[in-house]
Amino acid sequence: MITYGLIGKRLGHSFSQKYFSTKFNNLALNNTTYKNFELSNIEEFPNLINNNPEIVGLNITIPYKQDIIPFLDDISAVAAKIQAVNTIIVNRTKDGIFLYGDNTDVLGFKTSLIQFITNNSSSPINTLKAIILGTGGASQAVSFVLKELNIEHIFVSRKPIHNQQISYSDINKSIINKYHLIINTTPKGMYPNIDESPDIPYHFLGKNHFLFDLIYNPTETEFLAKGRLQNSKTKNGQEMLEIQAEESWNIWHQK
Repeated sequence: MITYGLIGKRLGHSFSQKYFSTKFNNLALNNTTYKNFELSNIEEFPNLINNNPEIVGLNITIPYKQDIIPFLDDISAVAAKIQAVNTIIVNRTKDGIFLYGDNTDVLGFKTSLIQFITNNSSSPINTLKAIILGTGGASQAVSFVLKELNIEHIFVSRKPIHNQQISYSDINKSIINKYHLIINTTPKGMYPNIDESPDIPYHFLGKNHFLFDLIYNPTETEFLAKGRLQNSKTKNGQEMLEIQAEESWNIWHQK
């Protein structure tokens, strides 16, 4: 059985297994399956690869998009630049196993963000300034896209380490009034912790704000719900995920 799969820590919320299982069924790929592989520690990764010779491709999710890189033989230029991988090709030959990492979050986020903004604003996208909530692997893909689109942005971290990062307690009315695009790359609000949300002053938001949450389960996170109540435009990560999933499929087959 040809096997693709998803690596993460807790995957009960995962969209990927159902998405690809449906895709394989529609393509009549009866000898192909997609599985979830929960790893309590990334150090378990080599055993997963060695003990499951049927695995030919993998997706990577929280919290291993950055931690996976030292285990790979090569990565794409984009993945190297943002230091985050969410797609792996497992190439097995008589000489051994070659692992190649790539990143499809960039394409998924860029495509979805452009559609979100252009559908809700007549102003050029690069007139926006953005706040990225979180500093993990997904935030680096988001930052890469914002740079490509010439969108000025800052990061928000629980523990800021350089001048491009601020803390959550630094976010005040002045900051909110300056930065109209707010992107959540943290797992705050993800199922099953649906009552959680990033700690920002939502009451300062208004109709000129755009809230993008990379989370897709639940469909409307607390982050987005609080923004909607302030008349802000909101979008979740479902479309982004579908785009990046299809790009993963393309990468597996192109290689």
